[in-house]
Amino acid sequence: MTPVPDVAARYALVLVIGWIGALKFTGYEAAGIQPLVANSPLLSWVYHAFSVTTFSAILGVVELTLAALIAIKPWQPRLSLLGSLGAVGMFLITLSFLFTTPGVTAAEAGGFPVLSSTGQFLIKDVALLALSVWTLRDALAARVR
Repeated sequence: MTPVPDVAARYALVLVIGWIGALKFTGYEAAGIQPLVANSPLLSWVYHAFSVTTFSAILGVVELTLAALIAIKPWQPRLSLLGSLGAVGMFLITLSFLFTTPGVTAAEAGGFPVLSSTGQFLIKDVALLALSVWTLRDALAARVR
């Protein structure tokens, strides 16, 4: 039987990725991620190929898919491993925004280490990355059993 903290950690990650993924279909969230994506050397090209809302919707589909894959670990650990691997990649990319997005630190408060609201929004992805790595390891261990 899987310990309760393990189940809680996995499905907390699923809830966060799924909820934020569902929000990607709203204009509010599409506008919210636009400056992060536009200033990223890794992703700024997407706005040459897609509109802000279309890219946000594509990202929403990806995030909902990752959440679903992570969630099915008890039944499909191999597929869940792919979801966790995708989440690790996603959070590494979003953490890169800490270094590419203007205004991540609060200049009016002296700058680093004081984070602006954008910086605070991004720094939480350190914990989500750690959870994703844990779910990856957990799915890998279940796959070999």
